[in-house]
Amino acid sequence: MKPLGIGLVGARYGARMHLANYAKLPRDVVEIRGVCSRTKESGAAFAKDAGVEFVTDDYNALLARKDVDVIDICTPPALHHEFAIRAADAGKHVIMEKPLTGYFGVAGDPEPIGSRVPRARMRQGARANAEAVRAAVRRNNVRFCYAENWVYAPPIDKMRRLIAASQGAILELRAEENHSGSNSVFSRDWKSTGGGALLRMGAHSVGACLHLKQWEGRLRTGQGIRPVSVLADTADLIHSRASERAKAAGANKWISADPVDVENWANLVITFDDGSRGSVVVSDVGLGGLNTRVTAFLTDSVIKANMTSNDAIETYAPDAAAFRDEYFTEKLETKAGWNRPSCDEDWFRGFSQEIEDFVGAIREGREPRAGIDLAVECVNVIYAAYESAEMGKRVAVE
Repeated sequence: MKPLGIGLVGARYGARMHLANYAKLPRDVVEIRGVCSRTKESGAAFAKDAGVEFVTDDYNALLARKDVDVIDICTPPALHHEFAIRAADAGKHVIMEKPLTGYFGVAGDPEPIGSRVPRARMRQGARANAEAVRAAVRRNNVRFCYAENWVYAPPIDKMRRLIAASQGAILELRAEENHSGSNSVFSRDWKSTGGGALLRMGAHSVGACLHLKQWEGRLRTGQGIRPVSVLADTADLIHSRASERAKAAGANKWISADPVDVENWANLVITFDDGSRGSVVVSDVGLGGLNTRVTAFLTDSVIKANMTSNDAIETYAPDAAAFRDEYFTEKLETKAGWNRPSCDEDWFRGFSQEIEDFVGAIREGREPRAGIDLAVECVNVIYAAYESAEMGKRVAVE
């Protein structure tokens, strides 16, 4: 087979992460054929590092290339659903960074929309965007690969095997992610990201819970276990009275999160149709580097999966400069004191495996492990959670 031609949309953090993991595949399997960026400067810098000749700020020009088989979308979320639909209508397969989509405002919305638009209306708009992508994917018979790396991470993979071996039933899943703030300059505004920590980070935790219950149901009974309701709370903790008091005392210097109209903390409980629960906590106010965990409480066992902060390597240094430019782990504030650098963060967190699965799924004509249905269901659950948090009561997942 000829190498699969990839057209990347975006030239910053997400695109560079995808590029690094494409590079781990055999050269006769995949080839980066072009990059589209909002600015020519960032696109040119990315193309130089990637060894790509075709660079454009015109998305249509990338779609028109006959040697591009797949569009890999690594843009801010506000562009996701439109770009995915256009790619599918052009006959291109789609790889997309999470989340699938959200609500980003319409003409006439009061701003900032995160503070002034009712969540029920946002939920309706987000669901319409998600279903429009699913319809385009099915209408054009293309593959949609949802870059939810948690479902590919080796600790989650091992968790699945242990669950299968145990014969027990999952009674509760607890999923957590926290760090001190997003890498993205767009993360502060709802109109750019479609939400705050609950969408941006919760897509991982919610996605893992949905995936594991779907998988468990198919394994045990041949039918996936679905979410039926959600109860949630959200907050902007960085602008709370507690935070302001710390700032006045000269503290609170390390957290980079500074939202305009989005939440930076969320807690939700998902009820599944078998009576089990999924508990999710996400936060932009967690120091100490990225923390990602899933715990499965079964009838006969407990299984803990930790995708970060593993102790295969441990370091101590009084001075953070001791290790200079050597990478430790995402979002770590300092290399001073005791730390646990990741040996291979992309592998341990599932980025390498997801890219390998996506390329294989497209080349072999099969569905990837994380596809359009998981992406749509994540949006549905998360926006039901937003409505629940605003209303202060449990909301049905439709």
